Amino acid sequence: MGLLGRSSEKLAEWAPLPIRLIIGYGFMAHGYAKLSRGPETFAVVLHTLGVPLPVLAAWVTTAVEIVGGAAVFFGVLIPLASIPMAGVLLTALFTVHLPYGFFSVKLAEVTESGTKFGPVGYEILLLYLGGLFTLSLSGPGRLSLERWIEAVSASNAQPSPPPSSMISW
Repeated sequence: MGLLGRSSEKLAEWAPLPIRLIIGYGFMAHGYAKLSRGPETFAVVLHTLGVPLPVLAAWVTTAVEIVGGAAVFFGVLIPLASIPMAGVLLTALFTVHLPYGFFSVKLAEVTESGTKFGPVGYEILLLYLGGLFTLSLSGPGRLSLERWIEAVSASNAQPSPPPSSMISW
């Protein structure tokens, strides 16, 4: 048991919540950005990177980010949703971010007009992958759609009493 004993066990049930909310929101925000600009705009980027069927890949990526992000955000089917989400992250890592190294924030210069940053590395992608992996193993925790569905199913599965005609004295 942890330093707080039983109370730390109860608190641990809430640990996945901030991870779920951040990862889910992050994916949905990226998917929504692609959708609002038109996935065809993202398809141009994919075409430049040499991705086959870039328009289809852009739409699939947008859907994975929005639907998968919502699944994680609401805490349902996370192990299943994590597979295509990890695919999107790994594709971005190996096709875009890997050459720029680990760090996501690279200070390029500070001028009177403001701060300029260099290209983004793969640090954040690893954090997303680690979060998805952790959630897939640990479950969605409290305040999740999956827990709510389990509770409703359990309450509906309560055996009903036998009809009075079956009760013998």
